[in-house]
Amino acid sequence: MSGPIDTALARIDEACDIGTVVVDASVDVPELDRLFDRLEAAAREGRFRSVLTISPDLIDLAARFCPHPHVDTLCRDGGADGVAALAVALAGARRIPQRAAEDGPMRLKQLSEEVGRIARTLAALSENDERMPALRPIRIGDDDGAEPSAAMIRACIRARRMRELYFPADLFADPAWDMLLDLMAARIEGRRVAVSSLCIAGAVPATTGLRWIKTLTDGGLFLRVADPRDGRRIFIELSEAAARGMSGYFRALDRAGLAGV
Repeated sequence: MSGPIDTALARIDEACDIGTVVVDASVDVPELDRLFDRLEAAAREGRFRSVLTISPDLIDLAARFCPHPHVDTLCRDGGADGVAALAVALAGARRIPQRAAEDGPMRLKQLSEEVGRIARTLAALSENDERMPALRPIRIGDDDGAEPSAAMIRACIRARRMRELYFPADLFADPAWDMLLDLMAARIEGRRVAVSSLCIAGAVPATTGLRWIKTLTDGGLFLRVADPRDGRRIFIELSEAAARGMSGYFRALDRAGLAGV
C-alpha cells in the first residue's frame, strides 16, 4: 500500500474483498495511530490479515495498536528472518515464533509444525489460570530455597551472553527464556519494560522477538500494560502464573545447589 494514509484508509473501507493488506511504514506520523487501529479492528472482525513492515523506532507503536495474531509485524533489521516471515504471512499461514533463515515449502512446513508444538506447550502451561504447573520437590517443600534476586537473574543473563564469545550466537537462540529472565529481573527491580527493550533482551532479530512476544502473551505468560504517561506505548510484564513459575524454578535450583542459565 502506498500513498497518503487518508487515501489508504479510504481504500480499505471501500474494498469488499481483501486478502492481505501490506503496510510499509518508516516514519512516525500522527495518522499512523488511525491506520494501525483500523488494521487491528479488521483483524478482530475477521475481514483480512495485515503485514506491517516497520523501522525499528516504530516497534513500540506497532505493539501498542496491533496485538492481534493476524497482524504480522516485521521489522527491517535483518534479511532472511523478515523475508521468510513475510512469505508465510502472505501465504495465510500462522505467524512464526522462531527464527527463520531458509525459504521453500519444506521450511514453511517445519515452521508450521514448530508453531503447533509451541502452541501445545503453552496450552499446557496455561491450562490452569491460577498457577503454573507445580515443580517437583527435590528434597522438601516447594516453599523452601532462596527467592531469586535481580542480581542472580542478571548473572544468568550475562552467562548466557558469554557463550556467544565462543560459539555462534544462533546456536543458542532461545528468545522465550531470555525474555522470561529479563522480565523476572525487571519485576524484582520494580522496572517497566517496553516492547522494543524486550526484543533486545530476546537476543534475536526484532521481527522474531515481536512474534515471540505475541505468542507468549496469547499463551498467558506475558501481560500487556498501558503506559500511563504515553498512550502510544505499552509495557510487557510477567503474568502472576509465569512469575510464580520463575520463582519456583530458581528456588529449586537453590535447593539443588545448581546455577541457572
